[in-house]
Amino acid sequence: MSDPDKDGAFGTAAINNALKDVVNSQSDAGQTDKPPKPSGWVEKSGYNYAAYNASTREEREAAQSSGATEDGPAWAANAVKYEWSDEYGDVGPAHPELEKQLFQDENIMRIGNDILNIQEIEVTQEGEMRIRPVRKFEDAGLHPIMLQNVSLCRYEAPTPIQAYCLPAILKGQDVIACAQTGSGKTAAFLIPTLSKLMGKAKRLAAPRPNVAAGFDPRTDAVRAEPLILVVAPSRELATQIFDEARRLCYRSMLRPCVVYGGGPVHEQRIELQKGCDVLIATPGRLCDFMEKPHILSLRRVRYTIIDEADEMLNADWDEELKKIMSGGDTNEDADHVYMMFSATFPKGARELARQFMALDHVRIRVGRAGSTHINVQQTVIWVDEDKKKQALYDLLSSMPPARTLIFVNSKRQADFIDDYLYNLDLPSTSIHADRTQREREDAIRAFRSGKCPILVATGVTARGIDIRNVMHVINFDLPSTAYGGIDEYIHRIGRTARIGNRGLATSFFNDRNEDIADVLVKVLLEAKQEIPDFLQGKVPEGGAEAITFDDDTDNEGDDQTATGWGETASAQKTETAPAAADSGWENPEPTKTDAKANDGWGKPEPAKADASEWQSASNDDWQSGAAW
Repeated sequence: MSDPDKDGAFGTAAINNALKDVVNSQSDAGQTDKPPKPSGWVEKSGYNYAAYNASTREEREAAQSSGATEDGPAWAANAVKYEWSDEYGDVGPAHPELEKQLFQDENIMRIGNDILNIQEIEVTQEGEMRIRPVRKFEDAGLHPIMLQNVSLCRYEAPTPIQAYCLPAILKGQDVIACAQTGSGKTAAFLIPTLSKLMGKAKRLAAPRPNVAAGFDPRTDAVRAEPLILVVAPSRELATQIFDEARRLCYRSMLRPCVVYGGGPVHEQRIELQKGCDVLIATPGRLCDFMEKPHILSLRRVRYTIIDEADEMLNADWDEELKKIMSGGDTNEDADHVYMMFSATFPKGARELARQFMALDHVRIRVGRAGSTHINVQQTVIWVDEDKKKQALYDLLSSMPPARTLIFVNSKRQADFIDDYLYNLDLPSTSIHADRTQREREDAIRAFRSGKCPILVATGVTARGIDIRNVMHVINFDLPSTAYGGIDEYIHRIGRTARIGNRGLATSFFNDRNEDIADVLVKVLLEAKQEIPDFLQGKVPEGGAEAITFDDDTDNEGDDQTATGWGETASAQKTETAPAAADSGWENPEPTKTDAKANDGWGKPEPAKADASEWQSASNDDWQSGAAW
């Protein structure tokens, strides 16, 4: 497979021509002869069952060394991390080989050329405290090692969600943050929490063995007592956050671990017993370990972070979530900070916030909750149900080969489409909830590396998954209301065009999708996308200027509460306030600000602040900061 554009996406002309080819080819969809294999794709490869059936880690690694599968750890939870030694001072020495693996791998997501389209999105904050966003990581008061790790990650300047979350979290404020997919939410909560604990780990962390000198679980095992707890709804998202934590914990005493269902409990327990300062977990496996207080205790937790919070509000997880948020065992730390992050936030999230968060918690919203951005070129085409397979093949054949994520609504459909493509010599694989965890991790590795650049998936990969050069998302099945509706659609297409890159989202539409047609048209209008002819009747009178959404960003003034959820007199849009390096906070009288068309952030006149504090916001500074 060859990626057509490392930094961008397909050209507009190529996209349009490809879509025309798909539409024109539908008249021939009844053909039964096997079509020729499209050019440019890598050769398909079968699954290495020798590695899958290995009974021990040694046997699996031996099977992998034959070259039949991807090299890598047997389980994502066992990925190598920086191990602290008792010989180190406050900062550990560099580890060149590990540093290369953590920061220089060719498959790590990199910032794209269209980051300005994210920077331009309007930011709204609510709450009693006013946050002055940071424009540079150097202005946020981060620990020196964190600044070095941020630089190694090639993060040049904060995205909007990071610009507001960094000062809020560093100040110890409870935060609810909503921002578009691919806008840097993971770094928004990991950077400030880890930085706050760096330099304090020796005083705050529980005793643990000197793993760098060796580890014998029979004599050296300790109880895991993390300082940071991150809860994610899916296994793939949990391991991805773990990978980011491994990078940002580099050269510090903080030790990250991840626990999730499907993986071997024994190996995850061993990792916990080596010591754990940052725990990333899925709800089920976390609650299992919480039932074993000799293995895991949450009494030291300072930060509890719920990622993809709207998904975590599912009734299936109600009991587990309440147990997690309450700490499980005694945690009397008055400084405990709670955070919730997501790209979509239904009104049901408010009740959870009222139960566990401080009354003065801060709510930060980048754009409209549940919106997407213009870096995703969304195209909807009519395809009759019985012609969708042929249309999919024609679309893959006519586009430049690139990592392509195909979403379906059922596990059976995922297997069916994967088999269909594989039998046509396309290098595909699939992932869904009935796959074993080993199969799921192998599929993600094969997709990430480009060995199997076509991944057929259900909603299990719709949230948070961050894989470089995913240039095309195809909704073979649009998500009906029963499968998550428009929120699911937003999360799906968010797997492409991440952190300033561009991508294409193509959706097959027919009369089975009428239940989401109205709101789909609104999303397309909001993102300035073309409305196909067969959906023109759904365009509201007045066009894009007249659209409204049934979510918590419309008419918020009707829902004013003491928790800061509603638009109150103290709530204001603060897209542009430059940050003071010392505190990052102020509490001014409300002001009106207008975002400038060129950068979307603007520069308001402060109502009650020393004007000298604002002089550093020169045009040159803003331009250099926008290069992120």
